[in-house]
Parts: sequence; structure tokens; C-alpha cells
Amino acid sequence: MAAPDIKPHVDAITAALTGAGLTVGDGGAPASIPATGIYAVLYFDPGRSVSESLADQRTDFHLSFQVTLVGPTAEKVRWASQRLRDALHGPLTVAGRNAWRPEEDGGPPVQRDDDVSPPLYYLPVQYRLQSTA
Repeated sequence: MAAPDIKPHVDAITAALTGAGLTVGDGGAPASIPATGIYAVLYFDPGRSVSESLADQRTDFHLSFQVTLVGPTAEKVRWASQRLRDALHGPLTVAGRNAWRPEEDGGPPVQRDDDVSPPLYYLPVQYRLQSTA
């Protein structure tokens, strides 16, 4: 049996966020920032193959990721955080896998970035996703 693949997990998460009306970038701002100025940036770790039992069949997969929400005001970032929570509340459809519901690990409060002009607000939120064959 082949090792679990990260790509279907990334695709499922990206599809859930875009389905909730969020514009998404992978590892950086999306190529086109929407007129609202609100977007999400996904950051993924490489994931881990995990034994499903003492037989050491590594068919389970654990993936940690961060969604950083960005917007022109703190209120708009909080609005985006609710879209994010709604999008990842239920189980995701991961091609060829059975996935648990994503677990929200939280993050710091909304922060203001004064290093850009005009200033932007952002909120990084950590999640974990697990799946099995």
C-alpha cells in the first residue's frame, strides 16, 4: 500500500474555504486580492503517516495547517473567521480517504500589521486534520 498523499487533503481544505466564499492563497497572498480586501492564506506542514495498528500499516495520516485570515479591518477579519469556522465545521471530503472533522487548535487574537500601508489586520488559526484509508 502506498503512503498517504498530502494533495487530496490540501485540495479538500482549499475547496471547503473557497466554497465558503473565501479567496485562498497557498503559502502567500492569492494572485488576485478581492475588492473586499479579505482573503485567507493556507500554510501546511508535510503531514505524518501513522500506524493504524500494531501491524504497522501506515495508512493513517495527520496534517497540521494554519489559515491566516487577512482584511482591512478587525471586524472583517472576524467575519472571515466565522466563514472559516463554518467551512471546517463538518467532515471534509478527501479523495480516496475517510477524514475526521478538522480540529481547531485556535490562535492568537486579531492583530494589526502596521508594516504595510494601509495597515491590514490578520488572524492565524491552527487546525489539525486526520484521515485513514
